[in-house]
Amino acid sequence: MQKFMEKFVVFMKEEDGPTAVEYAVMLALIVVVCLGTIGAIGSAANTKFQSVADSLSTP
Repeated sequence: MQKFMEKFVVFMKEEDGPTAVEYAVMLALIVVVCLGTIGAIGSAANTKFQSVADSLSTP
C-alpha cells in the first residue's frame, strides 16, 4: 500500500496529469459538437427526404 501511495503522490506532482485532463475535456467538447451537428444534419436530411417522398407519392 505504501508503494501505491508513493506512486500516487508522484503522479499528482507531475504536470502530465493536468494535461491529460485538458485533452479529455477538449475531446468531450469535440464529441458533443460533432453529435449535435450530425443530429442537425440528419434531421434536415430526413425532412428533405420526406418532402421528396411525399411529392413522389401524390398523383
